[in-house]
Amino acid sequence: MTHATPPPAPDEKPHPAGTVPAATAGQLQEARRQESTADRFPIVSLGGSAGSLPAFEQFFRALPDPAGMAFVVVAHLAPDVESELAPILQSCTRMPVAEATDGAKVRANHVYVIPPGKEMSILHGTLLLFAPTQARGHRMPIDFFFQSLAKDVRERAVCIIFSGLGSDGTIGLKMVMENFGMVMVQAPETAQYDSMPRSALATEFVDYVLPAAQLPARLLEYVSKPLLAHAVRGAADSAAKPAHALQKIFMLIRAQTGHDFSFYKRNTVFRRIERRMNAHQIEGFTHYVRYLQENPAEVLALFKELLIGVTKFFRDPEAFGQLKGHLLPVLRQKPADSPIRVWAPGCSTGEEAYSLAMLLLECLDGVDPGCHLTIQLFATDISPEGVEFARAGLYPENIAADVSPERLARFFVKTDGGYQICKQVRDAVVFALHNLTRDAPFTRLDLLCCRNLLIYLSSELQKNLLPVFHYALNPGGLLFLGPSENLSGFQDLFAPLDVKWKISRRTETSSQITRLINFPFSLARRAAQPASTTGPMTSPSLRKEGPFAALVQQALLQAFSPPAVVINAKGDILYIHGRTGRYLEPAPGMGAMNIFEMAREELNFEISGAVHRATLECQDVVVHNVRVKTDAGHQLLRLSVRYLPEPETLRGLLLVAFEDMPTPRKVRQGRPAAGAAAADSDTVAGTLNKELQYTKHRLQTTIEEMESSLEELKSTNEELQSANEELQSTNEEAMTNKEEMQSLNEELMTLNTQYLSKTEELSQAANDMKNLLDATEIATIFLGNDLVIKRFTPPVAGIIKLLPSDVGRPIDHFASNLRHENLAADVQQVLDRLVSLEVNIQTIGGEWYVMRILPYRTLDNYISGAVITFTDISGLKHLEEQLQASRRFAESIVETVREPLVVLDEELRVLTISRSFAEAFGLEAEGTRGLLLTDLSGGAWKSVGLDRRLQALLSTEASTFDEVTVEADFTGVGRRRVVLYGRRIRREGLQTSHILLGITDLSRR
Repeated sequence: MTHATPPPAPDEKPHPAGTVPAATAGQLQEARRQESTADRFPIVSLGGSAGSLPAFEQFFRALPDPAGMAFVVVAHLAPDVESELAPILQSCTRMPVAEATDGAKVRANHVYVIPPGKEMSILHGTLLLFAPTQARGHRMPIDFFFQSLAKDVRERAVCIIFSGLGSDGTIGLKMVMENFGMVMVQAPETAQYDSMPRSALATEFVDYVLPAAQLPARLLEYVSKPLLAHAVRGAADSAAKPAHALQKIFMLIRAQTGHDFSFYKRNTVFRRIERRMNAHQIEGFTHYVRYLQENPAEVLALFKELLIGVTKFFRDPEAFGQLKGHLLPVLRQKPADSPIRVWAPGCSTGEEAYSLAMLLLECLDGVDPGCHLTIQLFATDISPEGVEFARAGLYPENIAADVSPERLARFFVKTDGGYQICKQVRDAVVFALHNLTRDAPFTRLDLLCCRNLLIYLSSELQKNLLPVFHYALNPGGLLFLGPSENLSGFQDLFAPLDVKWKISRRTETSSQITRLINFPFSLARRAAQPASTTGPMTSPSLRKEGPFAALVQQALLQAFSPPAVVINAKGDILYIHGRTGRYLEPAPGMGAMNIFEMAREELNFEISGAVHRATLECQDVVVHNVRVKTDAGHQLLRLSVRYLPEPETLRGLLLVAFEDMPTPRKVRQGRPAAGAAAADSDTVAGTLNKELQYTKHRLQTTIEEMESSLEELKSTNEELQSANEELQSTNEEAMTNKEEMQSLNEELMTLNTQYLSKTEELSQAANDMKNLLDATEIATIFLGNDLVIKRFTPPVAGIIKLLPSDVGRPIDHFASNLRHENLAADVQQVLDRLVSLEVNIQTIGGEWYVMRILPYRTLDNYISGAVITFTDISGLKHLEEQLQASRRFAESIVETVREPLVVLDEELRVLTISRSFAEAFGLEAEGTRGLLLTDLSGGAWKSVGLDRRLQALLSTEASTFDEVTVEADFTGVGRRRVVLYGRRIRREGLQTSHILLGITDLSRR
């Protein structure tokens, strides 16, 4: 936009090119300020699906005009049908309602409706339309717009969830809450379909839950609060937000939850607190402190508000792709059968931890399978609800927008209404409660992923955590931070691999860095330490009482020793003895206790040169006749700098003493004698020459240090040792072991929790298996490969006398009731051949069992012994014996009757013949069994009529036939004429497949 500048008035002089009068500049600034303020109106996004149209109508009818806000309606619309949503909403409000177009600038008091078949986002207040990339059933347009809205307008974003099916909008509202926006939900009981409102409420990040018609009134109350009116927060000690009120809030949270939020960034904490205050219509911080004291539930609500963590699967997919490329070389260098240890602090609800586990499993596909690497991923958080949710591993269907179909198929199991993490991924992750600022870290890590957590912490705490991360990682381990986090001040600890996505590798530095680690990090503790703690020692506490010798020594020191200070090589004052006010004075400003800053002007050069010489040469340096100006005039003094090589605690420190010397009156009064000017000139020249020599020497030393990396490292090490002498006096190995033990203890506690859960599951499975085996009443024995009894069921006692104490003894040590002597040999045969064995055996008491011996196979197809089962078949055996007895009885009847009879089966084979039949046709009864009827007597029984009648008996319901005549030559007896009858034999009222064939007339022809 261009502005035409009016010509100057006749009595005015034109302004030089490029300048604007003061009044005009002020007007332009005011215009720009008003324009910027006009653009900072709230943007309200309404999301809904099935059944949301009536709720939209109720909302806009209850909304006054103008509202001073912009409204964007995002609904699930059919992509191939023209939408009538905009005209319908236009009838409910006087604000202009239009279907959104690509590149449309959002303006206040306007309503924009998403077009069908499009996804919409917002950037710098401009609506952008995209073609959908997901399948129709997997699109999440509400989540897509909510997330872009939260990033673009931050605290001015308001999202409202209306009626609908599924869970669209749940992830997006978390992003709005994280950026200090506001979330409203239609009351589920008033929604036609309550799935979307209830899914939003399950996040516990909702500010207001009301019917659709009541939402506008509460929305207007919210935007009228100063939370949305101020883009920049003021100081914490303002009248509205006194610092002591904030400390009281921290104290109340810590008393109820055990967590200290004093490390969090002040602006973030204020925004969270102001959200809660706005929700309860509380204006002052002191009133909110009182409200917290009277309502413990509000303390928990504020605690959850401060823990808001917005996460999703594979957040920043490009970052995970880059991480995978850097991880592969690390994994390929791992020794065989070693674990891949990963720590993900601040895991929230587990999406990022599971993303790392899936990424590692994909990386293992590119590693030699013979390495047998295992994954140990520790995911920690301070929120019990978040950890419990992550442990369950059940996520809604809308994760399909973030997880590729290949990963969904490989790492998830589809359930009713969501996706369940598969067992392979779940077993790789251990979730635990862990406070990053209080608990010992997990160590020996190959990867540490801490994304979007440091941005909420103060810079002081970040400086303490980065050395902890360095200590926790293995040499060459990777650190994965969020895109908004950095390694300011610790570039020597980590070498950047990807600057954009904040992937770094741990570098080898001096072991002194571990001495900087101390748990827990406490602001109160650090505040209580004096400024001189940067040196290797602190001032000893004053003794109020002591033995006689100590008191005498103290009196002698005060009477005869000159004023002195103990400093380190940097000049930091660590201890002051005597009255040094004549030589040192506090420096103006916020300077620390440093001798170079506090020395009087006349002493500054002499002290600097003497300290430098003593440090380089490691010997004492004495400077005589140093003149210093005092209140009584000039004074000559002897300046001595003594290098302290011992004891160990003081090694490397310097003792600077100020000793007054006899001073002539003329010198004291400042009137030099004749020739003093020349002497002073010589003195000044000599001093300058010395200073020049010192400067050259130091410059040469600096150049040598820059050229030699070894000298640089050595110099750095000496500087750290001189600056941290007190920490050097501690036992480094003991401290390291203690921290490792703490870390191992945390891991053991975490694993113990997991094992306890697994034990409960195994106990339940064992109970189910016991009841199953007891219900079958099958005697079962489980043996090992060495034929040792591993377990058995109670029915075994009736076959082999086993007691519970017999577990662990070989099976061949016991006598059984079986009439079977080769039980152990049979088991060994099954183990050798891996073929099951089944045999019917009888006990001494007469019971019958089916004994089956099978190999015991584990889930991974490993043979781990054998299983012997005994199934009782005594009843079947008794029934079989009864049937055989009945059959023999029937055969005996047939054999003894006088009438010629023959019994045939379904194939017309002879089962039995009577004695009279055998005598009549010259047959032997035993030799005829199993023969076909037509084979008897040389085939004389081959009669078409007889065969037809017999087949009719077998195939029809007919049960008898009479008077069938057969005339033929019978071998051995000649030609005979036979009249036959046939009957189907019945058993217990039912027909069988057996036929009784009898002869009524037998005559010779």
